[in-house]
Amino acid sequence: MVLTRTGLPLLGRVATVGLLACVSAACVTISVHAAPATPQPSANPLIVAHRGGTGDMPENTLPAFASALENGADALWMTVQITRDGVPVMYRPADLAALTDGRGKVNALDYAELRTLNAGYAFTRKGADGAPVYPFRDHPVAIPTLREAIAAVPPSVPILLDMKQAPAAPLVEAVAKVLDDTGAWPRTRLYSTDAEATDRMRVRRPQAQLFESRDATRNRLVGVALGGACLSPPAPGTWAGIEFERQVEVVEHFTLGQGVSKVDAHWWTPAAVQCFKSQGGVHIVAFGVETPQAYDAAARLGIDAVMTDSPSRLKEALKQR
Repeated sequence: MVLTRTGLPLLGRVATVGLLACVSAACVTISVHAAPATPQPSANPLIVAHRGGTGDMPENTLPAFASALENGADALWMTVQITRDGVPVMYRPADLAALTDGRGKVNALDYAELRTLNAGYAFTRKGADGAPVYPFRDHPVAIPTLREAIAAVPPSVPILLDMKQAPAAPLVEAVAKVLDDTGAWPRTRLYSTDAEATDRMRVRRPQAQLFESRDATRNRLVGVALGGACLSPPAPGTWAGIEFERQVEVVEHFTLGQGVSKVDAHWWTPAAVQCFKSQGGVHIVAFGVETPQAYDAAARLGIDAVMTDSPSRLKEALKQR
């Protein structure tokens, strides 16, 4: 099933049994022509499960991906690193101690060693008395490989893959090989806060679908917010992603030192969205949308997709309305 909105591959709410059930439907295309003077309310933005829904299940695990789809996620955001022996695995923090019963960097262990760790060790829920409980300490969850994640998720589900490790070169090569072997290029879009990773992937695999660099997105947004002008809108076909809201620092340098101002930046204003979409065919993903109010605001702005830590909470809140 492929639906498109302004050229964006759009999957209807995917109902799954485990991870292997798919849904079929007709194809629908809605064409959008010239960019409006101000952003118009969109259809419901897609819901992207951040790391498979880190607020619902142990992040970047197969149970998390299954839970996200059962709770109405349209796409899955996954984070990839490689082990010492070059196996791409789904894990985000710099240290294994952050989430597992291990310690050290992912690329300091071979895959066989990593496989023995419990990816759900640090995951907590509130018990009936309000105290934290650790439901997966007695029910270990493995850190999956990228190959396993691709195989487990229905082919109709888009994967947004965050390359989260330095140096970039070995990670890019290992990820590219898995996408070659699995034929997953058409449904995978790659992101990294390290521009070297996406730049290298663009050179190594011209067919790669990529987000523009975070630096490029942020610089455009700052230009609109502080300069009041849209001097370099992204080209048609660009995908851009950054937080819906984020605390940032504005640093001013002057002769006797510098001044720092902290501000809660609301990145995606009507002017910003208008700038980004002025050339047509640009897709915006807003990170960190956790409430129905924020979801509605994103829809009114014309945001294409929102990323949330808890598809289950967002789905329930939207349903309660």
